[in-house]
Amino acid sequence: MLSTGEFAALRSVGFEPVGLVMGSAVYHVAYYGPYGDCFDCRYADAGRYGRGYYPSAVALSGTGAPSAALVQVLDTARRTAIGRMATECAALGGDGVVAAQLTMVPFPSAPNCLEFKVIGTAVRAAGPIRPRWPFTSHLDGLGFAKLVTAGWVPVQLLVGMSVGVRHDDYQTLQQKRSRVNREMHGWSELIRRVRADARTQLSLQVAGYGADGVILADAALRHWEQPCPRVRGEEEQVDHITDCLMIGTAIARFAATPSAAGTLSVLSLKRDDSDGEAERLRHRLAQAVAGRQAH
Repeated sequence: MLSTGEFAALRSVGFEPVGLVMGSAVYHVAYYGPYGDCFDCRYADAGRYGRGYYPSAVALSGTGAPSAALVQVLDTARRTAIGRMATECAALGGDGVVAAQLTMVPFPSAPNCLEFKVIGTAVRAAGPIRPRWPFTSHLDGLGFAKLVTAGWVPVQLLVGMSVGVRHDDYQTLQQKRSRVNREMHGWSELIRRVRADARTQLSLQVAGYGADGVILADAALRHWEQPCPRVRGEEEQVDHITDCLMIGTAIARFAATPSAAGTLSVLSLKRDDSDGEAERLRHRLAQAVAGRQAH
């Protein structure tokens, strides 16, 4: 749904809303891994006396840790939901979706299932050239107008995710028991590595679509601990787990310089546009989303 201001902003850059569109997918999410859990720390010294003297590394999903299987199924589910929303947009004759909101919630009466849902407003540009596949974007009507006026177009709504697991080794245990104020180096490293991997995953997707950049919509970080599944004794040892989710819209440039007029000035998409800017926009829209069919 669009506000009056958003509607006016879309019209100012030559787009018209054509309808509300949604995509949904319900996935059963199981846990994988040699220890019956995808959150395997991979720490060889787990369970040894004193929790092991060798430093524990971070088992990162982006480098092939067991949690990669979980990240993969969540990514597939999100892509499926976004793809179905884009299909609805195409059926309405739209060229793209703005103000797309992505949610992930437990499915009622099925604790191991998640519903991935994305909803947004389909828009259509004036002119005869249509993209092969609709673009998707989290930007609202005002943000979309500013983007187009500045010489950019959205390509695809993307999600970069990473999961990292680290075992509490001997050094971490001593730091926790210390009476001195000090940094928990292992936990700091865990968070740093997971954030960096999430950015890397998002960047790889941007490059895969042939886009020139990304506008970040949201970034969320969670952290919790659980008993280490590698330990089969009375002494409880724990693993610390961090996941990071980054949502953004890949964008591509269609004009070398932004419009000299105001932020929401008219950027006509009609055929009689004298400076050819509208024609370049329509062509860039078609080129920018061409890679969508490959995904």
